[in-house]
Amino acid sequence: MNEYELMVFDEVEEWRRKMWRKSGMISRLSKKTQKRLNGFIPEKFHHFITESIKTMIKVTLFGSQVTTNRNQAMGLSLAEKDELVEKKISFYQKAALVEGAGTGAGGLLIGMTDFPLLLTIKMRFLFEAAAIYGFDRSEYEERLFILYIFQLAFSSDSTRRNTLYIIENWEEKKTQLADLDWREFQQEYRDYIDLAKLLQLVPWIGAVVGGYANHHLMKHLGNTAKNAYRLRILKTPPSTF
Repeated sequence: MNEYELMVFDEVEEWRRKMWRKSGMISRLSKKTQKRLNGFIPEKFHHFITESIKTMIKVTLFGSQVTTNRNQAMGLSLAEKDELVEKKISFYQKAALVEGAGTGAGGLLIGMTDFPLLLTIKMRFLFEAAAIYGFDRSEYEERLFILYIFQLAFSSDSTRRNTLYIIENWEEKKTQLADLDWREFQQEYRDYIDLAKLLQLVPWIGAVVGGYANHHLMKHLGNTAKNAYRLRILKTPPSTF
């Protein structure tokens, strides 16, 4: 390892320790409350939401694969890739902020469109990050890895730890994974962002809350993706394409 990679190794180790820690008491209580509420929701509704999000994400993944430049980071060092990813995070944070403020200011009906729009922004960023770090998004395993990064960023303690374990041991685990648990995926994501998204629908404060929440969520996803890919690179350097 060179000097920069040694620094990155320390940063990734600190990130891993944070990901393994318990969430705060408020977050844990909120999760318990949401779990109880989910128990009152009819199974047909859970199934409908699961299938809707599954379809939405698969359409977004295909669209991102078509439009993302695969050669934008060919030959770059890890330091240069990190710098480029930080620029992408900043760009998509601004896009998410504008989208959240716009839909938040539009009231209930327009505010409901925030969910698929923000999801599209997040997935497009993840495809860009994969390309920058040198992974081939046309491979099924790499698209699955993108979804596990997403789940790692937006989940409760138990799911986050299980997902981190899979990511840490990806070369071994990827051959054992047929598909994602879509029910868990959508429910963990909805539970994670519920409070911010509900406040976004409130008149007068929706625009401010929507913009801030989206900006923060995008930053969190960006940091998660950057460290997940750096972890893979330090363990098993990918081939350049």
